[in-house]
This record gives sequence, C-alpha cells and structure tokens, in this order.
Amino acid sequence: MKGALVTGCAGFIGSHLSERLLEMGREVVGVDCFDGFYPRRVKEENLSGCLGHPGFRFLEADLCRADMDEVLEGVEVIFHQAAQPGVRSSWGEQFDRYVRNNVLATQRLLEAAARRGVGRFIFASSSSVYGDCPRLPADEGALPGPISPYGVTKLAAEHLCMLYARSHGVPVVALRYFTVYGPRQRPDMAFSRFIRAIRAGREVVIYGDGRQTRDFTYVDDVVEANLLSMERGLSGEVLNIGGGSRISLLEAVEIMGGMMGATPAVRHEEGQRGDARDTWADISRARRRLGYRPTTTIEQGLRKMVAAVGAG
Repeated sequence: MKGALVTGCAGFIGSHLSERLLEMGREVVGVDCFDGFYPRRVKEENLSGCLGHPGFRFLEADLCRADMDEVLEGVEVIFHQAAQPGVRSSWGEQFDRYVRNNVLATQRLLEAAARRGVGRFIFASSSSVYGDCPRLPADEGALPGPISPYGVTKLAAEHLCMLYARSHGVPVVALRYFTVYGPRQRPDMAFSRFIRAIRAGREVVIYGDGRQTRDFTYVDDVVEANLLSMERGLSGEVLNIGGGSRISLLEAVEIMGGMMGATPAVRHEEGQRGDARDTWADISRARRRLGYRPTTTIEQGLRKMVAAVGAG
C-alpha cells in the first residue's frame, strides 16, 4: 500500500489524521515546519503517537522551500492540512505570512503533484470562505464572501486547487471545515480557552455578545471525511464538512461548566474583525457523494475535550 502525505502533521487535525492512517496500515510521510503561531512543545506532544512508529517518516520542512521530490517519494495521496491559522491575526503586517503559507505553499505542492502524479489530493479548506453567508445553512453553491484576510487566502488556495484539477488533472477534493474542536485543539481557539479558564477559576472571555452560533465539528468526524474523500471523492469537487451541532458560544460555555461542576463567569469584550456572526453547514452533498455522516454530538465531543484539556 503506497504512502500518504500529511502536511501540517503536528497540528490539531493533522496529528489525528496521521494516527488514523497509521492504524489503517498506511505508510505516512508527515511534514511540519513548526511555525511559531503556538508553542513547539504543544506540536511535539501532538506527534507523540506517530514518532517511533515504523510506518511514519517525519520531515521538518517548509513547503515553500522543501525538496518536493523528497517529500512526495512513495506518496499516493496528499492530505494538505498545513496552513497559517487564525482569523484575527491575519490583518495587518502578518498578512504576508498568510499569503506565503496558505497560497504559495499550496501552489508549490500542486505543481509537484501535477509533475509526479498522485492518486488523490485532499485540501483542507474552511467555512471562512463564506463569511457572513446570507442564507443558512450554507451550501456549496453559495457565493463566497470572506470577511477576513485569512478567509481570502483559503479561498485563493481553494481556487488554485480547482485550477490544477481542471488544467493539470490533479485529482483534488476540497473540504470546507466548519469550526473543528476536540482534544489537541489549538490553544488560541475558543473551546480550548474556555475549558482552561473554567478549570482554573478564571473568567471566560467571549468576544461579542456570545449569541453568535457555530456549526461545531468534532475532529474524528473531520478525519473520517478525509478518509472517505480518499476513497470516494470526485476530482474538482468542493464539500462542506460540518458537525450538525450548531449552538451559541454561551450555550457551549454552559455545557462545559456543567461538565466541570462550575458556574462560569463570563466577561464580554468587543467583537473581533473577521468573525462571522453565524455558521451552519449544509452537508447534503458530502452525504450523497461520500456517505459522510457526523456521529459525535456536541455533548459527547465536549466531554472528551474537557477530559483532555488541562488548566493553564
């Protein structure tokens, strides 16, 4: 069985996906550059289940500089999870990092995939491409309207993927993730921050009134969507990957508090530029094409995440 490349393998989703592929008997080439967006030690802990596995080959490399022939040696399928994350930090002087890591790196990987030939190229896109979608739930036919520079770069990378599918025959499937959560979630993301604050007895900081809603998707369901795309995805297709657990941030905090036997104190701060008011995925296309059906409820997922996240 030929190998799989997972870019961003030390990240939240990439590490879960790498472990699952190894469990399936796949050989995995994992690439990560340990970008300083959050501490390296966190990413090294994420990789602990892969390092030392005989089927895992790790490359610490920057996709904008790496020798792509080395990266793609023996690779049949690419799971391109690597990206410069963060909606709020994508404004201003850091934008060049988003262009470099989200657009240029993707284009370079697509060029290599076209040159060498791969069986499947699965791209991790984002619900951020929709922005404040006027019609919910959002389906893939909705006109993209990103409201953050991050969303702009994810949409640009997605467009590149479709161009290479059409013009170079790269068999690309783009998955638009909706607010992924679970163990190993980035420390800057809302659920991770909320759980640490509640456990430590601190105020939970919410940007805005807290009534904004998200379609929360458990990480195991996202991994399953990737695996289904590897087997059944159609080249040139874009698919929403949501969790069917649309609730407000205040509701989520209340659930977490109940699980930890606490009544969280909430402090509201001014809403942040680039944050969509509401997200909600129409996943009917993914259901038809892939047989994708999220199985983890918000209560089940939060219970697992609460058990995994420490105070701090």
